[in-house]
Amino acid sequence: MNALAAAASLVPINDKLQLSSMSSTNPVKILTVGSAVGSIRELFAKVKAIDAKHGKFDLLLCTGDFFGPIQTPGENAIDDEVSQLLLGHIEAPIECYVMQGDQPLPEKVVEKFAKTGGELCKNVFLMSKSGTITTAHGLRIACLGGTYEPTIYSSSEAAPGFLSPFFARQTIERLLANSLTKASSKKSYTSLAAIQSTATDSQVIDIFLSNVWPASITQQTTAPLPDPQLSSLGAPPLDEAVTKTRPRYHFAAAGGSPPKFWEREPFVWEGEDARITRFVSLGAFGNEPATGKKQRWFYAFTISPITPTTVLAPKPANATRNPFTSGVRRNLGKRQLDDTAENFIWGAVNQGNKRTKVIPQGELGKPPPGYKCRRCESTDVRNIYGSASVRSFSEAGPISTLPAIVPKDKRHPKVTFAKYAIRDAVGDTGGKKPKPGYNCRACGSENHYLEDCPQANQSRSSRPERGSRRGPPKEISSQIIPTHQDDYTAQVPGGGHLLIVPITHYPTFSTIPSDIAKPIIDETESYKTALRSMYEKFGAAAVVFEVGRLSAKGGHAHVQVVPIPLKLKDRVEETFIKEGTQMGIDFESDPDAALEACQGGRGSYFRVDLPDGRKMVHVMKDHIPFSIQFGRQVLVSLLDMPDRFDWKACMLSEEDDRADAQAFKTAFAPFDPSL
Repeated sequence: MNALAAAASLVPINDKLQLSSMSSTNPVKILTVGSAVGSIRELFAKVKAIDAKHGKFDLLLCTGDFFGPIQTPGENAIDDEVSQLLLGHIEAPIECYVMQGDQPLPEKVVEKFAKTGGELCKNVFLMSKSGTITTAHGLRIACLGGTYEPTIYSSSEAAPGFLSPFFARQTIERLLANSLTKASSKKSYTSLAAIQSTATDSQVIDIFLSNVWPASITQQTTAPLPDPQLSSLGAPPLDEAVTKTRPRYHFAAAGGSPPKFWEREPFVWEGEDARITRFVSLGAFGNEPATGKKQRWFYAFTISPITPTTVLAPKPANATRNPFTSGVRRNLGKRQLDDTAENFIWGAVNQGNKRTKVIPQGELGKPPPGYKCRRCESTDVRNIYGSASVRSFSEAGPISTLPAIVPKDKRHPKVTFAKYAIRDAVGDTGGKKPKPGYNCRACGSENHYLEDCPQANQSRSSRPERGSRRGPPKEISSQIIPTHQDDYTAQVPGGGHLLIVPITHYPTFSTIPSDIAKPIIDETESYKTALRSMYEKFGAAAVVFEVGRLSAKGGHAHVQVVPIPLKLKDRVEETFIKEGTQMGIDFESDPDAALEACQGGRGSYFRVDLPDGRKMVHVMKDHIPFSIQFGRQVLVSLLDMPDRFDWKACMLSEEDDRADAQAFKTAFAPFDPSL
């Protein structure tokens, strides 16, 4: 079994995708262009000419609709420009990133994305519909593709994929979740997916690419709009994404029909870094307008990665107030200020015809008798933040205190707000207490986040840099083994313990959009089968488990495969049931139906594939903690190896690690389905 005990050296998944770290403070020269609308060859020719005259540019960012409308079956010839691009017959003059605009993507493009994780051809990469990447230059780029339709946004049960032109609430949530994940300053990228899975401790980004405009962007500006109707075309949900990511540059494409060029004055965010945001909406490159002058479709700029030693840029002379923090958001309207109408949070309580401040009765700051919040049904809370939802209140717990704030400006009334027992609870180290189900990755505690963990903070200065976003330290960060097109396997300490990880970045297998899920799942299953066969040769059986937990911390879908002696294979099910009973974890009688109920991000689950081919599924419940180490805990109990519960106890020396990695490659080669 020694051949199964360690991992492989870093091997490129695809030689064309091997990227090295060049992160520095050197300026990066970028050319951003508007919608190509299928005129790919012509766009690249224009870019090549611009690059020759004004370059050299480091990156080309293509906003909006790159591929054009979906062709009818009769038009789908082999010589169309999309097919030519995918075949590598159209070459990009510089490294190029494209996105989804307001059109569904062609199926052949979606299939290529699913197979490669984003590389469509040499130097052309398709960004996820919602996600964040860190380039080799150290720049963080966020992307939100698709168009906004209020009904679809609020009613979709899952994030729409590339075959839908729309985005939904889950799309925004995924974007913000992905921007929260950790990363190392030492990077060695092997695919676009590797870039997409990296981020820093903060949500802030350098460049935001979106198809639509945020709703508030036209406020607090004196820059004339090219079309007055543009002031009402923004997507309100995008405001939250911009507020949390605070991009230095924000480019959009859907500024009217046809798209108009508009550059807003810069604005500044509050905070020590005083970040400055510049918003630019580009005209389309493709589709010449029927009348009028063609809108400006390109924008060149230079940007440097921010480091701790970066000197703050001075506030631009033409900077305006921040439209996202100044005044009332456009989508809130004025109805909530009208005392003659039924308040949108409180019930219809007669307050008279004068717009006067209600005098609280009883405890200062509480609403008068008769008030009842429509969101949380509380009679104690007077001021509820406008973006709150029923779900956020259901997860907040009971009200613990009602502190009051007296504004320095006496013209403003005293504000009373609620502190909730769960949402605002303090952890054991003084920081915010996590929601039930969270476990600190450093010490396993459920009472503090990783950033508040004394053990993690103490070891940061002495431990090796993380070389993989979600894995252990550097000693095993390079233990990545290429599989084929949709997955890679990575070994972790513990005697043949492997991860099968999709290249495409989604938190669970159930959240992968249906239009790209099949090849990913098929390839994952083929590697499960291959590993089972290899383990059997060494007198072992495979136990496969997956923690499919929807997380706000930007997790990456994966399954874990662990070999056990054949003599123990019939005890796996009873051990999971026994250990689960002690922790309040039960398993569904119909595992397939349970998994189907969780599809599309509708629920979190824990899945076990038993050695005999049967499945066990636990559906996680709200407010009932679930340890992400449960699967490992059960197996160390089954193997009677309690010292192996902590992966750090399974570490090998670097020399032994490399030797065992090569031994594993040799052992796995006869079973590798990609060979």
